[in-house]
Amino acid sequence: MIGAALAPAAFAGGDGKGSPPPEVRFATFNASLNRFSAGALGAELAAPGSAQPDTIAEIIQRVRPEVLLINEFDFDPAALADFQTNYLSVPHGDAAPIVYPYTYIAPSNTGIFSGFDYDNSGAAGDFVPNDSYGFGFFPGQFGMAVLSMYPIDYASVRTFQFFKWKDMPGALLPDDPSTAAPADWYTPGPELDSFRLSSKSHWDVPIDIAGETVHFLVSHPTPPVFDGPEDRNGTRNHDEIRFWADYVHPGRSSYIYDDNGDYGGLAGNARFVIAGDQNSDPLDGDSIPGAIQQLLDHPKVNTKVTPASPGGTEQAALQGGANAAHLSDPAFDTADFSDSAPGNLRADYVLPRKNMKIVDAGVFWPLSTDPLFPLVGTFPFPSSDHRLVWIDVRVN
Repeated sequence: MIGAALAPAAFAGGDGKGSPPPEVRFATFNASLNRFSAGALGAELAAPGSAQPDTIAEIIQRVRPEVLLINEFDFDPAALADFQTNYLSVPHGDAAPIVYPYTYIAPSNTGIFSGFDYDNSGAAGDFVPNDSYGFGFFPGQFGMAVLSMYPIDYASVRTFQFFKWKDMPGALLPDDPSTAAPADWYTPGPELDSFRLSSKSHWDVPIDIAGETVHFLVSHPTPPVFDGPEDRNGTRNHDEIRFWADYVHPGRSSYIYDDNGDYGGLAGNARFVIAGDQNSDPLDGDSIPGAIQQLLDHPKVNTKVTPASPGGTEQAALQGGANAAHLSDPAFDTADFSDSAPGNLRADYVLPRKNMKIVDAGVFWPLSTDPLFPLVGTFPFPSSDHRLVWIDVRVN
């Protein structure tokens, strides 16, 4: 990662024709392309030259993933098109333009008022973000988008925005500690019946890579904080992660239904890559112990290679604080959080099916002496508090 673009995986041209390429680069990036009012991101991206989107675009251009999930991109299809035209298609220094002919963006649960008092403050809607299906100040804030050089099978995309948490067998529904009844933070009846599992959404986006279908399974579970002793966000984070663990396991997925009412998960032989900001470190931070291990220890998931960076190790040592007591290897960190708590964490993952060989992997977090370090920087960050994570995998 020193001073230049990363060498991209071998690529057959992105038209889905001919022999499958030996390697494809998949990536996830919580790019902090969210704004605090509806339409603000679209207005910003409608013209070139805004500093933070320029920096995000340059990072993407230097890593050059063929298939990319962007977390925290406000739901706005026109803004996504403008991000391509005005930022990704524009060179940044010696970083060449990058073009994604295929994109997917869809609504998010964030900022959609439920009509219920989800935070048990005593009044529904007194603070709408907390009483929405997912935390947000307007519908679609903190959404996500998929960008691909390979064709997306749009007719076969499955979304799970409306899946109800109560319909997951053995769901870790939060408990109101002030009552004797179990698992009753969300009042049984209409309130619990309305509660959606996904804080944003879960998408199964099939991508045709030279005749082979790879299911890009993307999501962005809620942070396991900003709650109380009931741990409603921690339990939700756990079960949002569990959703994909069940979806890729034919013996555990029969309860899952998509937004069209179709049931079931992936076929046993289906290729997949799970990607997203899971907001869960294996050993540190505030997530429920074992939350991310539902994927890392899954019999169908390949974790033989862990994406790493030199910058994660360096910054953990320089910043100290909570980082000094962490158990996870800081080389695997993907997010630069507050030094007091929780410290830097591994939050972002790209996890392929076990029979898809990982050829290479990394986290874009250069050393402070690297000419590219200003792209990530330190607080206040010029791009995002998360780092782009990538893997190169063999598809067949």
